[in-house]
Formats: sequence, C-alpha cells, structure tokens
Amino acid sequence: MAAVYPEFNIATSLTWFRVAAVPLLSIAFLYPAPWSRPLAAVLFTLAAITDWLDGYVARRLGQTSQFGAFLDPVADKIMVAVVLVLLVKADPRIVVAVLAAVIIGREITVSALREWMAELGARSRVAVSSLGKVKTTLQMVGLGLMLFEAPILGLPTYDLGLFMLVIAAGLTVWSMVDYMRAAWPARGPGQGVP
Repeated sequence: MAAVYPEFNIATSLTWFRVAAVPLLSIAFLYPAPWSRPLAAVLFTLAAITDWLDGYVARRLGQTSQFGAFLDPVADKIMVAVVLVLLVKADPRIVVAVLAAVIIGREITVSALREWMAELGARSRVAVSSLGKVKTTLQMVGLGLMLFEAPILGLPTYDLGLFMLVIAAGLTVWSMVDYMRAAWPARGPGQGVP
C-alpha cells in the first residue's frame, strides 16, 4: 500500500494528525469551559511536536515523498493561521492583530516566493534556513503559551507567549527579507518583481 500510495505512511500520518488537530483545538478553544484553553494548548503542543517528528521519521524510515513535502508546510501554515485568528478573536488588541497579520502575511509571501522559484528551477535558493527554524520554534512555543493562558507556577504564561511571538514576528520579517534577497538574482534579466 505504501509503495502505491506513498502518502499513507507513518511520517505523513503524523502530518495528517496536525491537519486533523486544527478543528479539534478550535472547538476546544471556543468551548465555554475552564479547561478549554489548556486542552487547546495541549492539542496544539502535540501537533507542533509532530512537525519535528514527521520529518525525523520520514528521513529515518526512508518515507520521504513529494506529497509529504507538500503537505508538511501546508499543515504548519493552516495550524498557525487558525490559532492566530482564534487568539485575535479572544484578545482583539492591536498588538495581537498586527502580529497575526505580519506572521500570516509572511507565510503567504514566502509560499508564493517558493512557488515562483520552483517554476524558475531555483527552489533551493529559498530552502528553509536556520533562522526560519528558530522563528518557528519561538512561534510555536509562544502560541502554545498564549493558548494555555493561565499562569504556570506564578509565571504570566500569556504575556510570556506574547513576548515570544513579538520576537518570532521580528524574525519572520527578517527571514522573509533574506528569502527575497536570495531569490532576487534568480528572476532573470528584464524581469521585475513577481
């Protein structure tokens, strides 16, 4: 089955779990109960762990596939965008809305840039960088803390998560500029901005 349908393997199943977790954590977040935010945070954390785990499993077990390479970033972007929208709904302050707009806007821009580079045969110019990985880690931890909201051991969990998200948003813009600078020479002579 795996040979005929490479999308049905352990690695891609972990990615599908991330996609399936999105409506579940949304329902948990919006449910009017004292345990709803912590449950949403736990679901988000489990899903975020699969982001690292699916890549590790795919490489370790030789389960890499074009479909898996497509689905992995899509699952990440859906999860992050939905969580940001939920957080803006719960906390409509300007700072939260601006952070959400910056992060979602960057993801759309970089996705379009990667698609354009792939059409030009220069996809490797905009491969994931170490800066992008740091940004993703800060973003995931920050969003998880904001989802949880309640203080842990007296620490202001939500505010700490918001602070991490501010740093992640800064790195988001920085990494986007890096990607665009790397992609610029590949556009070819006589071409403007895509």
